[in-house]
Amino acid sequence: MKKANFVKTLQVSALILLAVGTIFVTGLMTKERPAHALPEYAARTGEACGACHVNPGGGGPRTLSGLLWAAQGRPDAMPALDVPIAPGVEDGAELYDIACAGCHGLAGEGLFGVAITGTGVRESKVRSTILRGRERSGMPGFEGQLTDTQLDALVTFAAGIASGQIEPQPPSYPLPPAEFTCEPAPGAEKCGGN
Repeated sequence: MKKANFVKTLQVSALILLAVGTIFVTGLMTKERPAHALPEYAARTGEACGACHVNPGGGGPRTLSGLLWAAQGRPDAMPALDVPIAPGVEDGAELYDIACAGCHGLAGEGLFGVAITGTGVRESKVRSTILRGRERSGMPGFEGQLTDTQLDALVTFAAGIASGQIEPQPPSYPLPPAEFTCEPAPGAEKCGGN
């Protein structure tokens, strides 16, 4: 009885080894490129996940850089993108909303990115971080994507909410009540609807 169990175990082990060997040899013969997960892509390109994705953690929709990178077949280098991030916008709060709020929160409270409000970070550090990014934390740099006027406005706003000199944007704005007026179309008894 014991000899039969030993033989059966030996046969199963041989089949497993044969299957693993077949998979290994097939992989060597086809020379397929391995698939890379997002952190590996970031490691290959040397860029933070936030350079490619709206969410610096790697999920969600892609940025323009990320779309171009994917369209080019995911090379080992991100495409150079010197496109203005917000053409014509010069208000610091609006620039913050466009470029920063998705990660740092509308009020600077921190979402995927670190909290800014109440940190007291200096303008020089804010400017440097906006231009160069912070690779370890996943923040992309915005050098070449902001005009000097835009950069000054954004730095002033972000440093202002960090120091408490500027109030963060409110989560909502009160709107006046809607005023609907309607005149019936010719031949109709009342306005709107079916």
